[in-house]
Formats: sequence, C-alpha cells, structure tokens
Amino acid sequence: MKYGYARVSTLHQDLESQIQALQKEGCEKIYSEKFTGTKANRPKFQELLSMLETGDTLVVTKLDRFARSTVDAIQTVKILFEKGVKIHILNMGLIEDTPTGRLVFNVMSAFAEFERDMIVERTQEGKAIAKLREDFREGRPKKFNNKQIEHALSLLKNHSYKQVEELTGISKSTLIRAKKKAPVRNEMEHR
Repeated sequence: MKYGYARVSTLHQDLESQIQALQKEGCEKIYSEKFTGTKANRPKFQELLSMLETGDTLVVTKLDRFARSTVDAIQTVKILFEKGVKIHILNMGLIEDTPTGRLVFNVMSAFAEFERDMIVERTQEGKAIAKLREDFREGRPKKFNNKQIEHALSLLKNHSYKQVEELTGISKSTLIRAKKKAPVRNEMEHR
C-alpha cells in the first residue's frame, strides 16, 4: 500500500498543496499534522510508522517533511528499510536500500539540516541587526495607541468592560492588561 505523509511546521505553510501532491502520486492513505518548532514528537507520523508493513511505500513531498535532523532521518530510514518499506521523496526520487541509496540519502539529509541551520542563523543575524535600530520594537505593532487605551480606561469608570469593548473595539483582556499597567504609568508621570 502507498502511504503519504504531509507536515507543516508553521501556521503560514500550506498543508493542502502537500496533500494534493501526495494524492497525485497515488497515495491511498495520507497522514498529516501541523506543528511548530523542532519538536520530534509527531503522533500522526508515529502512527503511520506503526502501520507500515513489508512492501508498503512511504511518500513525502520533501526531505524536511520526513525528519527534523540528519540523525532522525537516518534512524527512521533504517527502521523502514528493516521493515521492508520503500521510501519515495518526491523531490529526490525513490530511496533504495543499497549502499549507494543510503549514502545519497545521508548526504541529502546532512544538506537539508545544514540549510535549516543556515536559515535560523540568518534570521537571528537579521533580528540582531534590527535590534540595533532605535525604533526597533519586538513583536507585532500595537493595535491601539496610549491615548486610545487611556480613553478606554476612563470609560471603565462609568461603563462595563463589555460596553467599553463595544464603544472602542478594545478587547476586555487588553483593557485588563492596561489597567494593571496604569498605576505604574501614573507613578512615573508624577515623578
């Protein structure tokens, strides 16, 4: 049987395009999951590994969907080859259980991990450079300015959170956070 595995590691990646590629390749059953970070615990992938039997084929779109590190990839391939499972990585081809096939796979895994590490390094360098700018603010921009927040807090004296939220569009949780910070702000203004 031909099994497919699709995985995305960020919210902005598209799982559907991987699933379509796996369907086009003729996968009869497709396992998919969404995870962020470099977590190795992938329950759907573990479930799939336990289902695979001799003669089955595991299909993934790219090597980095298959494993998070070279060591992880090599261990997984070893387990699959011992079970008699074929591995097909769409952008690499069929991985053969031969000395040459294993060598090619190991080299490609090492390059994939190297590429991932380089992306992380470049991202961190870019962030470090951005932090040197005086106007740098980490995280997403604030939706409301201080004047809007202060106005909403003043409305809370005579209105409920729900009423203030309806009037200003500022959520209850934002108002509560701002209210906790307000005494600190007032102390700083009086110094």
